[in-house]
Amino acid sequence: MPKQISGSQKPHFSPVILAGGSGTRFWPRSRRNRAKQVLALDGDQTMIQQTVERLLKLASRDDVWVITNKLLDGLIGEQLPEVSRGHILSEPAARNTAPACALAAFLLEKTAPENVIGIFPSDHVVKNTARFVQVVEAGIALAASGPKIVVLGVPPTRPETGYGYIEQASLVGPADYGDLKACEGLPVRRVRRFTEKPEPERAEEFLASGNYVWNSGIFLWSVTTLVGAIREHCPTIAPQLEKIAAAYGTPSFDAVFAEVYPQCQNISIDYAVLEPRSAKGENASEIYCLPADFEWNDLGSWASLHEHQTTMPEYAGRTDLNVVDSAQDVTIESRGNYVFAPGKMVVLVGVDDLVIVETDDALLITTRSRSQEIGKVVKRLSDAGKDELI
Repeated sequence: MPKQISGSQKPHFSPVILAGGSGTRFWPRSRRNRAKQVLALDGDQTMIQQTVERLLKLASRDDVWVITNKLLDGLIGEQLPEVSRGHILSEPAARNTAPACALAAFLLEKTAPENVIGIFPSDHVVKNTARFVQVVEAGIALAASGPKIVVLGVPPTRPETGYGYIEQASLVGPADYGDLKACEGLPVRRVRRFTEKPEPERAEEFLASGNYVWNSGIFLWSVTTLVGAIREHCPTIAPQLEKIAAAYGTPSFDAVFAEVYPQCQNISIDYAVLEPRSAKGENASEIYCLPADFEWNDLGSWASLHEHQTTMPEYAGRTDLNVVDSAQDVTIESRGNYVFAPGKMVVLVGVDDLVIVETDDALLITTRSRSQEIGKVVKRLSDAGKDELI
């Protein structure tokens, strides 16, 4: 059990950024070696650069870790010169989020067991950075106060079927989490259960109940708590990560990592730890939820990018307006379209709700309502052996 930290002490924080995506949802701009997280979809900075910039308000550059893959490793290193090269780890094989989340914890176990680890996706948008910092600081303090797991839940705005959900239970107060000044003024709730992507009818029920929030994929826990949870719930993964950790910093690390990591179970952190831990009951599980009410968006499709772009002041939240990234454009009786064709004149005449994306070697034309299906295109290209396009 980690040493408990009082409200007057500031825990040492080690953010871990998961950046191993394969680049399918934003095809044709995203590819295996140019996935969403290394694209500038929302401004001049890439998604991972924005993520690191937010986290450097909470941690030092020497404490940031990035878990990625060999296709993106070099580009991420170029985009993040502030992150130690030894802290950018490339998975030899994709093994889902449980081994990736736990890897840094096992590496830190011997030298910094009281550190709080935060797990952060590399490709999300956060518009209210000040609120993000406030909520994560509260989560860090809570995670450092005992064997607690902290999750951040996004207030839902629609019956979304593409996200996991967290069912919240009772509100808790200082009697439960101690003298933690960082938590003052924030609703802290116990977690009852996690539910993966629901069917539409169930998503409607979740939204109507008022007790469910979207799972943001942001988790906080001490090194000791995460390592202990892996040893308890994933006993086959733990010895493999222990072996990798023992080799870290030695000449044999790359060889050991390449040999052992692919042997890890391919499983998400939700299935591996969060669901079995929540099954202990809301009081015994020691899982707490804080509100991710900092204008979060995971930009999961071209349609969601269009929706996000129309929140900018010039669009006044009107999703029926066109978003066009081009040299010039002319639109006649056309509404709700998203077009990416830099350097071109774009003309829209009498078309609504389209997504049009041009790159040097591909042209995508679909509708906003079907833009979630881009993964099918990538699979078909793969099946046809068109590796140069994926």
